[in-house]
Amino acid sequence: MRRFDLVVWDWDGTIVDSTGAIADAIIGAAADLGLPVPSEHDARWVIGMGLLEAIHHAVPAIRRDQVPAFVERYRVHYLRRDAMLKVFEGIPELLRGLDAAGVPLAVATGKSRVGLNRALVQTGLGPRFAATRCADEGAPKPDPWMLRDLGEVLMTPTDRMVMIGDTTHDVGMAQSAGAASVAVLYGAHEPDALRSIGPDALLGSVGELADWLAAACGVERSLLGPVPFGR
Repeated sequence: MRRFDLVVWDWDGTIVDSTGAIADAIIGAAADLGLPVPSEHDARWVIGMGLLEAIHHAVPAIRRDQVPAFVERYRVHYLRRDAMLKVFEGIPELLRGLDAAGVPLAVATGKSRVGLNRALVQTGLGPRFAATRCADEGAPKPDPWMLRDLGEVLMTPTDRMVMIGDTTHDVGMAQSAGAASVAVLYGAHEPDALRSIGPDALLGSVGELADWLAAACGVERSLLGPVPFGR
């Protein structure tokens, strides 16, 4: 019996190996403007939040009038690497198998709409998702807005969906919305931080994620790709 009727995915650090590029762009933008440069840990912690929220958390000394220039420099640094970013090994097969089995898929991300649309085209994964929501379209994570709105559009109660992400922001959003949550350990946030917030599952690899989703969504495991997956 299928436990979940909608699988919602975070993007950066969950589907695409982009956490290093995002953290480096935050650090580089701060350095360009002569602002206090956040540590890599602090730059990675804000991944998953909306960009403006992430800037203010990572660089609390920034003035309001400096934010537009920071955003511009951030985008310059990030776009230098954007086209080279790779989907985690095993994720395309996993998404294809769930889609083929009739499990609806969606995205809830801290990316902008422009950024997500570009990424969906670059990766070729766009057709896999029934709906997507971005931080600049409403309240960003950990606010439950994205999941609640996806639930309304796809006619799925939040207690019948699971959110998959690599940060405490993803787990917090799911908990606020009344959805289940899976935290993966190959992305932005450290295991102790993820463990402390209490996700429903804490998984170390794409292979473990495939095993978990096969059971939770009532899908034959062989449909979700070979074993082992890369990371």
